[in-house]
Amino acid sequence: MKAIVLDQTIPDKIKMLQVPKPALKEGEALVRIRAAALNHRDEWSRKGLYPNLKDGIILGSDGAGIVEEVFSDQDSNWIGKEVIINPAIHWGDSQLAQSKNFEILGMPRNGTFAEYVAVPVDRLNFKPVHLSWEESAALPLAGLTAFRALVYQGQVQVADQVLVTGIGGGVAQFAAQFAIALGANVSVSSSSPDKLEKAKAMGAKFGYNYKSEDWTTQALENSGGFDVIIDGAAGDGLNQLIQVCKPGGRIIFYGATQGNPGKVEARRIFWNQLKLMGSTMGSDQDFAGMLELVNAKKIKPVVDQIFGVEDALAAFERMRAGSQLGKIVLSL
Repeated sequence: MKAIVLDQTIPDKIKMLQVPKPALKEGEALVRIRAAALNHRDEWSRKGLYPNLKDGIILGSDGAGIVEEVFSDQDSNWIGKEVIINPAIHWGDSQLAQSKNFEILGMPRNGTFAEYVAVPVDRLNFKPVHLSWEESAALPLAGLTAFRALVYQGQVQVADQVLVTGIGGGVAQFAAQFAIALGANVSVSSSSPDKLEKAKAMGAKFGYNYKSEDWTTQALENSGGFDVIIDGAAGDGLNQLIQVCKPGGRIIFYGATQGNPGKVEARRIFWNQLKLMGSTMGSDQDFAGMLELVNAKKIKPVVDQIFGVEDALAAFERMRAGSQLGKIVLSL
């Protein structure tokens, strides 16, 4: 079968190979992948910035397809079903945080950038019927991360003022879509005027260029401050987020692409009773809640561009450039 594997010995760091179809182990199902989506962790693996990298591992965390085989007859009801895969493995029993054994499909175990993938049966979920294969593949990792940050950690409510930073990436896109679907008043930020306009066309009320010196003033004038802020950047922009957060507001971080902040305005945090929380991918409970919301509100992921598996390198290069709005998808 065709597969995209990590190879740190070559300039491109990834290559397409013909590899054997996976042999199932106890508790596993074999899924014929129809579409798979890129995440930043795939590009970070390519750059050598992800822990426990192993050459020869098939990359990819997100995938949708059809179950062709199961190891155990007791799981035979899954055969022929259209599914999406929950890539969060061994989350554990606590809703508060992941277990020490937590891992994500696609590194260190083989992932979805292949014609077939073997996954634990309990990672299978029915594909939303209103979504195409490509839209379904775009949903799992980023959708789960966004849902947990917004709903479990952020406790978003109807009519809340919500700011989603860095609109364009997959998690930010879903956070904005979910917040709009839940009845919040959503604003977004980006350094790209084009992305801001596209976000407003999706339902965001205001868009702010975070490189503009007065964006915080504009945001406070338009919204009165934010109840919930969803951010994946951190860095020195943190103090601006603290500045535009309402008293009692919540700032939730799911990443730190800009690194650690040089300083933090601690006085503003305690005086305004702010809550700063970290968030990652979520539990099975979060995944179920996300699917319920997607199905109930008929939410459709924004697919930026679809590439054939033979053009996987071009897909990775598009992610590296950061020019996408929504998810980059491989069609298999």
